[in-house]
Amino acid sequence: MNKPNMRTQKDTDARWTKKHGRSHYGYKNHVNADRKYKQIRRYHVTDASVHDSQVIDDILTSANTAKDVWADSAYRSAETEKKLQDQKLYSKIHRKAQRNKPLTKNEKKGNSTKSRIRARIEHVFGAQSAVMGR
Repeated sequence: MNKPNMRTQKDTDARWTKKHGRSHYGYKNHVNADRKYKQIRRYHVTDASVHDSQVIDDILTSANTAKDVWADSAYRSAETEKKLQDQKLYSKIHRKAQRNKPLTKNEKKGNSTKSRIRARIEHVFGAQSAVMGR
């Protein structure tokens, strides 16, 4: 097949990934945002296949007045927790269940509390989706 224009129409930087059994093609936004004012302080864009935990160094900053780090469970790992501790930041990252070890009632309650705070930042992504028509 000879299709010389095919390459010019394809986004060669975007990648495929699967989430909850559904395929997605494109990019991910990773942000450091002010929870009170919904201001984005730092951001990093990756292709969709990059795991969230791989970009935490690009968005963390100790210059924030608040020292709490709110994030979903994809960012939680022993390595991330150590990085936060070394930078004198406090982890408010969601807990995640593991195989044969479900979350306790208190962990679920903690995640629910964290979700109320994180919902403010999710508005940033909602605004981006609305502007881009997705």
